[in-house]
Amino acid sequence: MLLSTARLVLAALPLIAAAPAFAQTAVKLEGRCEKLVIAGKDVSATCKNTLMNTVSRNRTSFDFAAEGRSLSFSGNGAQQERTEETDPLQPINLVIPSETTKDGVVQGPLVAVGSCAFSTPQPGKTAITCEANAAKGTYQGVFVTDTKAPDETAAGSAPAR
Repeated sequence: MLLSTARLVLAALPLIAAAPAFAQTAVKLEGRCEKLVIAGKDVSATCKNTLMNTVSRNRTSFDFAAEGRSLSFSGNGAQQERTEETDPLQPINLVIPSETTKDGVVQGPLVAVGSCAFSTPQPGKTAITCEANAAKGTYQGVFVTDTKAPDETAAGSAPAR
């Protein structure tokens, strides 16, 4: 069920982004965070194994989380491109690094240049790779989720032997 929702949101991002201003969708993906770099500092060791993909108004974001930190890659969903027939590319023009301090959560939206690429979910691994450069350095995130083929028995056919 989660995979079907992820397929729907990732494949329909351009349509969702063009929807009325009140439309909002969020999908939580589970898998492995393989890399997270915030302002040139590698925090991959504390990266959480969940990723949020949010579409709100005309913005699309991919939100990575680590111990005491998070990083959001954000771009205009209507500008989404396709690099190949199955690989959408989301241009990124804003990164939002956040850090939890003793005074609360500090966020610093930064103008950035970059992109997030993701393959359309299919049997095997699906990766979401984000890279951007901003005034405070380089920002990167790589998240891999395992996708599974639809259960053939549920589709009405007998399993192969």
